[in-house]
Amino acid sequence: MIYTIVQSNDTWTLWGILAIWATISIFLEQKYKWAAMVSGAIIALLGSLILSNLNVIPTESPVYDAVWTYLLPLAIPMLLLQIDIRQLFKESHKLVVIFLVCSFGTIVGTTLGFMLLRDYIPELDKIAAAIGASYVGGGVNFAAVTAKFQPSSDIVSATVVADNMVMAAIFALYMLIPSLPFFRKKYNTPSIDAVEKQQKNGSSSSADDYWNKKEVSLKDIAATVGIAFFLVVVSFKLADFFNEVIPDTEGTSIFLVLLNNILGEKYLLLSTITFLAIYLFPTFFKQINGSQEIGTYLIYIFFVVIGAPASVSLIIEKAPLLIVFVLIVGLFNLATGLIAGKLFKFDLEHILLASNASVGGPTTASAMAIAKGWGSLVGPILVVGTLGYIIGNYVGISLGYWFMSMN
Repeated sequence: MIYTIVQSNDTWTLWGILAIWATISIFLEQKYKWAAMVSGAIIALLGSLILSNLNVIPTESPVYDAVWTYLLPLAIPMLLLQIDIRQLFKESHKLVVIFLVCSFGTIVGTTLGFMLLRDYIPELDKIAAAIGASYVGGGVNFAAVTAKFQPSSDIVSATVVADNMVMAAIFALYMLIPSLPFFRKKYNTPSIDAVEKQQKNGSSSSADDYWNKKEVSLKDIAATVGIAFFLVVVSFKLADFFNEVIPDTEGTSIFLVLLNNILGEKYLLLSTITFLAIYLFPTFFKQINGSQEIGTYLIYIFFVVIGAPASVSLIIEKAPLLIVFVLIVGLFNLATGLIAGKLFKFDLEHILLASNASVGGPTTASAMAIAKGWGSLVGPILVVGTLGYIIGNYVGISLGYWFMSMN
């Protein structure tokens, strides 16, 4: 076992590191242009990656498990409470379409990568299913599908490392593409042009501008936390109930297995019930200030946790080809979006945000929109990206059963 300065059972110190580095990442993003370009999410991830590889913090800890188990589920409804879902398809239909196109690219890339590398990477059928789900929805779907198919812990850790390394590279590519003349000439770039015009006029547009101060009362904080807990409890209890009453054993009909996967999946049910709540009571939820801020802070802590298991020595030792596999999936996602976007004349900003949302989840995409100054796209991509939470598990589980049938 590798010695680290902070041990895995040093609960208070680890929680302190997670919370403090998440805070530093937010401050850097909102204070410095270079940090806004990188995005606070990537700073949070890379910081913990460096600390874990310098053996300052462990790659595994019950504290990290607590973030996945408790903070992440609470963050999801918080991020959605103030969104008017009735306007989703009116304002974001282009983003929805290109998001689905990028998700199709994920399916193609996952299938191709599996076919090429299945003889060289152990348990690739299960891991490919999780990556396929993750690169449609995000880390939530990766967790759900790995829990479903239960690959060995070593290969999961190695996959997380490969995923983190590839995601960091692709995120950097997302941030770079809008400044490259080739893409500026080939695609429409209305949001980029608007930002440049503002800058010429002496205006600024940054994360600091987006997360400006607003009136938040004690009642707002209480409502945000209380409602989030309520939605999580109801969703998870219902999922447990459906898992018990709907059989999912060998010999069960395909219909019942599918029904179990739909109704018994906790995160899927959480997203669905939250969407239903904000659809039925839009005025009530719009009156609650601070939910996005609290949810985003929890997500930043989650990003810090994502970077911690990224042991470079582990990926070299266990499965270096996993980097190649994940890279195939990510690049196919982006390339499919760029090709289809060019054919159907989508804006470059829509393509990059949709691909980002499917690869990294809605929070990384919204962080990119904020960092780039594309304020009008922040809300829509956050909502569109959450569609990945719903469809990602379907994609991953379907791919998993298909790949396992080939063995």
